[in-house]
Amino acid sequence: DAATRARVAQVLADPAQSRAYMDVLTNSATDIVNALEPKQGAGRRQLVASFDAALARLQADATLSRGDRLGALFARVDLARIDQPKDAMHPKLPPALVKEVRDTAAAADREVTDSFERQAVIPGTSQLLEEAGMWKESEALLKASLAKSHSPYYLMSELGANARKQGRTSEALQWYQQAYDKSEGPATRLQWGLSYLKALVELSPDDAKRIEATARSVFNDAAGQSNAFDQRSGRSLRRVGAALQKWNAGGKHQDVVDQLSAQVQGLCAKLPPADPQHANCEGVFKTPAKA
Repeated sequence: DAATRARVAQVLADPAQSRAYMDVLTNSATDIVNALEPKQGAGRRQLVASFDAALARLQADATLSRGDRLGALFARVDLARIDQPKDAMHPKLPPALVKEVRDTAAAADREVTDSFERQAVIPGTSQLLEEAGMWKESEALLKASLAKSHSPYYLMSELGANARKQGRTSEALQWYQQAYDKSEGPATRLQWGLSYLKALVELSPDDAKRIEATARSVFNDAAGQSNAFDQRSGRSLRRVGAALQKWNAGGKHQDVVDQLSAQVQGLCAKLPPADPQHANCEGVFKTPAKA
């Protein structure tokens, strides 16, 4: 309604209010525009321009973290492609905005030397480059950052997603596998194993041997953990089971799934019946495939 439009216009025009609502404006820019001005026209163009001006201020606000300023630029790119197909690989963007994206990425790579900050900033920067259609630049940034990262498996997952979106299936699976192989930490191993397995099921469903070997490896990881079926780890394992059930739609791979289920049942048998993990373990292959 008119009151809501006026309220949003007031927030966008006021630097202090824009700063206060920074997270809402950067995370929901396109949603707000589509809600207030769902049709193309002068009103929509005016709202987008007001949004872009507010986001540009946030992008330049030195009191915000680099990640928050990056999010403001990301929102500007999303707004610039709001009326283009969502799956456009090479969207049409204003040349000045393209230059800002390229310069921002270069500055992040050049200026962020702390390994922990790089871990937070570089993946988001690579996604920004992708959103702007700069696929080669995104890939180059990720590869150049591998040696500088204390946890390169995060970047390897991004490289897998990058290759996948471009249709390079074999390369994508290689990156997902490397990410799983390099992952460290009990819960992390299970989560990255899940990501690799899901990629296999979706991109190479006929490779039953590779899928089985990966699932066995994930369950072997779980066997060496005391709380594998609890919280984050438990969620990952239930999703592994759901992915395998989806892969087995119509019983196409029943023998493999039965063998993997037997492996999990062996783990369940080692848990006391009163332990909540026991029920979670029993549910790994009972979770609906849609999960």
